[in-house]
Amino acid sequence: MIEAKNISKSFGENQVLKDISVKFEKGKTNLIIGQSGSGKTVLMKCLIGLHEVDEGDIFFDERDFSKMSFKERKNVRKELGMLFQGGALFDSLTVEENVMFPLTMYTNQLMEEKKERVNFCLNWVNLENANRLFPSELSGGMTKRVAIARAISMNPKYLFCDEPNSGLDPHTAGVIDDLIQRLTEEFQMTTVVNTHDMNSVIKIGDTISFIYKGELWWEGDKEHILNTDNKELNDFVFATELTKRLK
Repeated sequence: MIEAKNISKSFGENQVLKDISVKFEKGKTNLIIGQSGSGKTVLMKCLIGLHEVDEGDIFFDERDFSKMSFKERKNVRKELGMLFQGGALFDSLTVEENVMFPLTMYTNQLMEEKKERVNFCLNWVNLENANRLFPSELSGGMTKRVAIARAISMNPKYLFCDEPNSGLDPHTAGVIDDLIQRLTEEFQMTTVVNTHDMNSVIKIGDTISFIYKGELWWEGDKEHILNTDNKELNDFVFATELTKRLK
């Protein structure tokens, strides 16, 4: 489990996060939703330590990440997997080398052990024959799947996904959602997903945190998000012609 307690974050005079307390549960897909500029990306970056919070604490299974030394944080970061919005693959490396990169950086495994782990991860995302391909040879969906394989290469306890369906067609986005959910459940990871994709919200939103103007405005799940009296949440959820038909 990951827990944020009363965290706030400002950049200059602009307060982006305001006294947010939220829990992300183990074995569930925990979604953060909100409009562009609401603070959800800053919240994720605070959770993984890319931004320092001004106030409050962040706990990884009761370990206070906010108060850790650099060395202590490095040990926790080895337990984190990160899926970046654009995939963030290294263009000059093959698929195999991209997935192997965290293992090379953070472990002393032999090459044979690293290749075995890479193949396991690629098989998991249905890319078992893609080892020698380069990122330029991949489709958008394949790129995201390779990025997922790299994110799980260290067998993380915590998985962070920043807009995993960005730029994908609805079918491929559904495939990525299914992968994230299966990984979360089978390996009992604490998964945190930033998204504005309502298909993902309704399909895999075990817990949902709606951020509005830097505040935690609503919490719930996919069973209740379409039936609330929260005006700001409804304005967000039913913003498109398609979702308006769900009312």
